[in-house]
Amino acid sequence: MPPVIETQRLRLRSHVPADLDVSAAMWGDPAVTRFIGGRPFTREEVWARMLRYAGHWLWLNYGFWAIEETNTGRFVGEAGFGDFRRQIDPPLTDIPEIGWVFAPHAQGKGYATEAVSAVVAWGEERFGPVRTACIIDPGNTASIRVAEKCGYHEWQRTEYHGSPTILFVRNPGSFTGTS
Repeated sequence: MPPVIETQRLRLRSHVPADLDVSAAMWGDPAVTRFIGGRPFTREEVWARMLRYAGHWLWLNYGFWAIEETNTGRFVGEAGFGDFRRQIDPPLTDIPEIGWVFAPHAQGKGYATEAVSAVVAWGEERFGPVRTACIIDPGNTASIRVAEKCGYHEWQRTEYHGSPTILFVRNPGSFTGTS
C-alpha cells in the first residue's frame, strides 16, 4: 500500500475501485489526453491502468497515487513513479519514471507542481541518489514547466509510438523542494 502524502492543499492516497468513475471521466476527456496518447481512454483501459498502479506498489514498492483536494475530497488527478518498460530510445531501464495527469477542473491552480514536488521528495527518500526521468510531448508546455520547477531538465529529444517526445531527467540531489 502506498503511504498517504499530505501537502498544503492535496492528499495523495492509494487508488481504490471506487475511483474508477472519476478516473475514467478524467482519462476520457480529449483535453486531458491530447498530449498523452492523443485519444481518450476507455473505461476498460482506465481499469487496466488502475490495476497496473496497484501492481507497481505490490511488486516494486512504488507507483502512482490518486490525488484529491484535502478540503473537499474531490479527485483532481494522479501522479507517481512507474517502471513501464517502454520501448523508447534511449531506454529508461532501471530509471524510475515520474508521471502526472490532472482533471481539467484542477488545472491552472498549481496542483501539479504541488503534487509532483511531493512525489519527487518521496522519491528522493525512496530511491536515494538515483536519476529519475519523465517523458513529455513537446507541445505540453504546462507539464514542461512543472517538470522544470521540480528539478527536471531536458536530456534528449526522441520519439515514442511515432510521436515526438522529450526525455527529461532529474539528477541526484538536484531537487530543492521548492516550487
